[in-house]
Amino acid sequence: MSISIYLLKPYFQQLLRPSLRGLARTGITPNQITLTTLLLAILYGAALTLIPSSALWFGLPFILLLRMALNALDGMLATHTEQQTPLGALLNELCDVLADLALYLPFALLTEITTPLLLTVVLCGLLAEFSGVLACTIGATRRFDGPMGKSDRAFAFGLLAVMVWSSVEPLWLNGVLIIMLLLTARTIFNRLHQALACAPSTP
Repeated sequence: MSISIYLLKPYFQQLLRPSLRGLARTGITPNQITLTTLLLAILYGAALTLIPSSALWFGLPFILLLRMALNALDGMLATHTEQQTPLGALLNELCDVLADLALYLPFALLTEITTPLLLTVVLCGLLAEFSGVLACTIGATRRFDGPMGKSDRAFAFGLLAVMVWSSVEPLWLNGVLIIMLLLTARTIFNRLHQALACAPSTP
C-alpha cells in the first residue's frame, strides 16, 4: 500500500475505543451512525453554500475530523456487536461518496477557486473510491491504496479550508488543488494496479 494517512487507522481506532464501548451500551446501530454522519455532512455543506461566513471554513477541518471518527466508529461498532450486514457495507460506500460531494463541492462557489479544477479534483476522488470498490468485482479485496485516499483528501480539503479562512492568494489555493489532482490520479492507478496484482489467477 502506498503512503497514506489510512495507515494510521489502527492508532486512530485505539483512541476511539472508549466511545465504542459507550455506543455499544446505548443500542445505537452502525447504520444509524453512518446515516447520521451523512446528514452532518449535508447540513454543513449546505451551511458553507448558503452562509457567507469565514468561521464556517475554519470549522470545516473539525467537521472532517469528526466525520473520520464517526466513519471509523460505525465499522468498529458493527464488528464489536456482530452487526455486519450487506446493507451496512452498501451504505458505508454510498454515504462516503455523498458526504464527499456535500463537503467539497461548496469550494467551487469561492471566487478564489478555479471551479473546473475543483470539480475535476472531486470527480477524480469519486473515481478513486470507485477504483477501490471495483477491485471486489475481480475477486480482490477492497483497495485503500494512497497517496490520496479518503482520509488524505479530508486532510487536504481541511488544509484548503484553513487557507481560505486565512485569505491565502488564489495561486496557492489552486496550486494545492493541482497537487491533489496529481496525487489522486496516482491513487487511481495504484488501486487498479494492486487490484489486478491481488486478484485470483484464473486457471
